Amino acid sequence: MLVLLAVSSGYFANESFAEISKNQAFLLEGSGFAVTEEIIKTSEIDLGMSSQDQRGSTINFLAEEGFITLDDEEFIISNLEGKFLREGKYIRMNGEIESSSGFDSSISFFGRLVDESKDASVYGFTGRITTLDETYKIIYTAKLSTLSKITSTTTTEESNTLKVHIQKGSSSQGGAGSYIESGSIKYFSQDRISVQPGTTITIINDDTVTHNIISGKENNDRYITFTPDGKISTGEIAVGGSAKITFDKAGFYRLYDPDYQWMKIVAYVFPTNDNIILGKSQNLGN
Repeated sequence: MLVLLAVSSGYFANESFAEISKNQAFLLEGSGFAVTEEIIKTSEIDLGMSSQDQRGSTINFLAEEGFITLDDEEFIISNLEGKFLREGKYIRMNGEIESSSGFDSSISFFGRLVDESKDASVYGFTGRITTLDETYKIIYTAKLSTLSKITSTTTTEESNTLKVHIQKGSSSQGGAGSYIESGSIKYFSQDRISVQPGTTITIINDDTVTHNIISGKENNDRYITFTPDGKISTGEIAVGGSAKITFDKAGFYRLYDPDYQWMKIVAYVFPTNDNIILGKSQNLGN
């Protein structure tokens, strides 16, 4: 049987995906199989997507972040786009993914809406993944969720500012759990945030060492986890100090500390979303 990934990150979807519109953020998460005449591999998909322009009942989207796996091999999204067809009843996506060895592969998927609830919509996907060595037929069950409002927060005297704390012990990856009561280690006080363009967040350093938070692209490399993109840099944040980050443009931002690259947090910046906090008790070290 296909396994639908159950994700406890705390976000909720619109009740009807007939309401899909431009400038929305989505998460597509699922699993299934990749099949050739000789082998069957398990496969997972995890994409952050943003809807773009609309023509009639068709809405274009871009995949901004994410990965696809074939057994233990992980492919990072490099150039992937698609369409919501007939107001979300179907999804078509095509593009390129990059393996850990740096070679490009291509995907072509088509999804059909199976069912929906207050939490999300379920799609059945078929299609192909074409690597240098093989062409796989894929069969997925996946969940599509919108990043919509959960809990609004007023954390400072500034109405459009959120606070994110660097947890004590975050610089000691192996020992951070001794500082944190939760069963899973969290290096930041939120796993993901979703805000409107122009929002300012405050990073507060509750750790025992100095931190520096920058933005970049995540790599499929255990030694070089990130590549800086030059968009955001707080400079050094002293122990007990803070720094502000303003997100001027829409998009996905992956924030991390270059000295402690297991520390990371994702910011989803889109015009239609209220200030919200996503995710609870997630291990950001993975």
